[in-house]
Amino acid sequence: MPLVPKFDLGGRNTLGLRSRARFGGVLKDEGQIVAAAQFAARAGLPFHLLGGGSNCVLAEEIDAVVGIADLRGRRLERIDGGVRITAGAGEPWDELVRWTVGLGIGGLENLAGIPGTAGAAPVQNIGAFGVELSDVVESVDVIDTANWSPRRLTAPDCGFGYRHSRFKDEPGRFFVTGITLYLPAGWSPVLSHDGLRGCAYPSSPVQIMSAVLASRRTRLPDWRVTGNAGSFFHNPVVSAAVAARIPEVPRHAAPGGLKLPAGKLLDLCGFRGQRRGGAAFSGTNALILVNAGGATFEDVDALAASARDAVRSRFGVDLVQEPSRIGS
Repeated sequence: MPLVPKFDLGGRNTLGLRSRARFGGVLKDEGQIVAAAQFAARAGLPFHLLGGGSNCVLAEEIDAVVGIADLRGRRLERIDGGVRITAGAGEPWDELVRWTVGLGIGGLENLAGIPGTAGAAPVQNIGAFGVELSDVVESVDVIDTANWSPRRLTAPDCGFGYRHSRFKDEPGRFFVTGITLYLPAGWSPVLSHDGLRGCAYPSSPVQIMSAVLASRRTRLPDWRVTGNAGSFFHNPVVSAAVAARIPEVPRHAAPGGLKLPAGKLLDLCGFRGQRRGGAAFSGTNALILVNAGGATFEDVDALAASARDAVRSRFGVDLVQEPSRIGS
């Protein structure tokens, strides 16, 4: 089993935080994941399975066993009515999208440019530019720790919601090992998002992917240059009465109420460019918390807490942090 003590995670999280786990290692198959998780249980330690580290905030010292899921392999199968794509949990998500689009297959182009791995995608139910993973996922392969056996969950079994899934409701029960996507042959572009209004209809998958990537470059700092974990808070869904009290903020209909842009709320509270130690909110997008240089877990945590407090105090709206806190 490839576990080592004092496992360095500093280069394995897109926020670029210094971090190390009590034990950790790169896990390349289901057997290694089970062995690492059971080792953690015997040692009385938590077990965390990470992908690309793109949606987490890591403590400097994590008293746990941390595995990096590196199960690889991808396959495309043409079936009646569409295409079925399978990918191991360790496959980089953006590479998977570019691969399908490069083959002329539509369906994933709106999700281009999202960092992380295929295995992390269903946990968060990633989404962008009007499309969510739940729109295209057929099933998710997991290890069920209830009996330590492989299991295939259909899309309805996964309990998908806005940036949510069953995997968040039952933390630690399932370890994702692979995903299966279904892309119907009758593809049509999704151009409803404001960021794609400039795309002519009809557009090809490659044209839409290019527009998505261009839009992301203008709105989001590249994590390889400036460490970040993408959108730091969910866009809150509130009642019509709450939204009416905030006329200066746009809103969109959503299941359960009206969705407000968290970035606009933070902007109105003056958090664009605000800094705490080495952590700061981006000067161009208040929804993105960045590592401005030498940020620590404590810097990030304190800045995020002050932002939540300010939005709650001014608007009566609770912001929910999107990246998971690990090791605190």
